[in-house]
Amino acid sequence: MHGATAGTKLDGLYVNNIVLFVLFIIPTLLVAVFDYTMLMGPVAYVLYGIGIALLLLVMFVGENINGAVRWLSIGSFQLQPSELIKIATVLVAADLLHKRSGRTLRLVPDLLPIGAVFFVPTFLIMKQPDLGTALVFVGVLLAMLWMGNIRTSQMALLLGAIAVAIGAICWLYYADHDLLAKLVKPHQMSRIQTFLDPASDPDKSWHVNNAMHAIGSGGLGGDSGFYIERGYIPYAYSDSIYVVIGEKYGFLGSSTLLLLYFLIYRMMLISRASRDLAGSYLVIGLAGMLVFQIFVNIGMHIGLVPLTGLSLPFISYGGSSLLVNMVSIGLVLSVQIHKDDVILDVGGPLPAEPALLVHK
Repeated sequence: MHGATAGTKLDGLYVNNIVLFVLFIIPTLLVAVFDYTMLMGPVAYVLYGIGIALLLLVMFVGENINGAVRWLSIGSFQLQPSELIKIATVLVAADLLHKRSGRTLRLVPDLLPIGAVFFVPTFLIMKQPDLGTALVFVGVLLAMLWMGNIRTSQMALLLGAIAVAIGAICWLYYADHDLLAKLVKPHQMSRIQTFLDPASDPDKSWHVNNAMHAIGSGGLGGDSGFYIERGYIPYAYSDSIYVVIGEKYGFLGSSTLLLLYFLIYRMMLISRASRDLAGSYLVIGLAGMLVFQIFVNIGMHIGLVPLTGLSLPFISYGGSSLLVNMVSIGLVLSVQIHKDDVILDVGGPLPAEPALLVHK
């Protein structure tokens, strides 16, 4: 963060991030010692309703920044409801999956309600517009459905539908460019063009090309930061923070960062050790959220996926994002702390088949 803003008008911004990190340790610890099961059931749906209400409020009184309306101004603090709704959505989905007690998910009684829970915030966030955050919900949905014991054939259909949609976009770009331009927004069209045909417009691919050159120039141990210091990397302190690490600290620094995300493996172990399926699903959803954001944020700067606005968890500047990520860790710790508590039978009758995640 310091290297991303040093010598600019945002110099010292990293101090704010450190202060926020220290402050957010308090809610993280409070959530960790709080019994997560108290957030399941009615509480989860109340939190989800509040999150949806905030997303609707953004549409009317949201703060417009760089052409996107995603924030609510509360004094000097800018709240991003699209970040907060992530946790509430995972809580509701975990509660719905828990009611199935590990049995194979059914299409109408199970998959449709869970899909609706994810569709509503995704649709509202797309209207802001914020494609990056909206796609996070898709990634989390797929992760939770797979671990929730969806049929393999149904998952194949979902993945096939996504593949067909991506293929159709690629085909339309080359076969009927004008039609595709009518179906997507101008800035989305620009990002598609940058990804599929970067040489067609150097101005539109300027960000991605500079990002890849900057990361490449870092070599093994990093360099002085030519691209960063000259302002060739937009939003270096937030969405493009990985480029700063890649250029200034090289392959070794980038690898060290990825190793720090080893915590996701620990989350998997906690999910597996939980005696409560709701806790397991909760951890899986939160882990899926982090994995998707990490993959897309890094991938878009090395040419693997189209450029979109998405923060790098725990590293990018942003109060709402940092708060959500830290509270997510608090929830995971809560699952670990309370894994040996007595589990009451609140999920209805015992399952007719073993509660094992066996895909059929």
